[in-house]
Amino acid sequence: MTFGFASSSSAPVPPSATSAARLLEPAEWAAAGIPLLRNPREVVSGLHSRHRPGPATAVVAVFDPDERLRASASFTSRRVQPDGWMFRNALLAQLRRVIPHDLRRRTPVRTAVLLYCREGDGRWTEVDGAWMWGLRDACTLHGLRCGAYITLTRDGWQVLGEGRGGRRPNSLSAPEPFATAEAPPPVPRTGGVASDVLRRAAAR
Repeated sequence: MTFGFASSSSAPVPPSATSAARLLEPAEWAAAGIPLLRNPREVVSGLHSRHRPGPATAVVAVFDPDERLRASASFTSRRVQPDGWMFRNALLAQLRRVIPHDLRRRTPVRTAVLLYCREGDGRWTEVDGAWMWGLRDACTLHGLRCGAYITLTRDGWQVLGEGRGGRRPNSLSAPEPFATAEAPPPVPRTGGVASDVLRRAAAR
């Protein structure tokens, strides 16, 4: 498996700053045993239709074992310096907002996936490495499995570490009709605060 590399900015990042910021190299990510998506294009199209991300927008989504979407949230992050700590905190805040944690389970059941829309091409950057580190750590702290990291650029989408991708959707394309991209998740039948959170997430 081969990867391309691109600098996250015009100025080089000192090694001390990179290590302090926390990021994962592509080889580390590929060796981490991240579960493969059964239908990555369906996942990407569904999230693109729901959130319509523009450059510097992150979409974090939680899927059940059948790869049905349970909750998702999007937010904008324009940090120039890749900082895994800050990305982890931002992801964790969004996860806590849209879905209860699974820390009481011995083994994680639900999986979090991150789609990041950015400028540039599909090659790995240090910003991607920082998002990877942040996703993995946020999943640990929320009791979730760490799932795929997907970039969305003008060239299309790419699941980093898997070598799978496509030209559409991309950062410039119009969202597909929602009904054809992905069926909305079922509304939970149980009551209480957790149900309200999931119901609001399903409406997004």
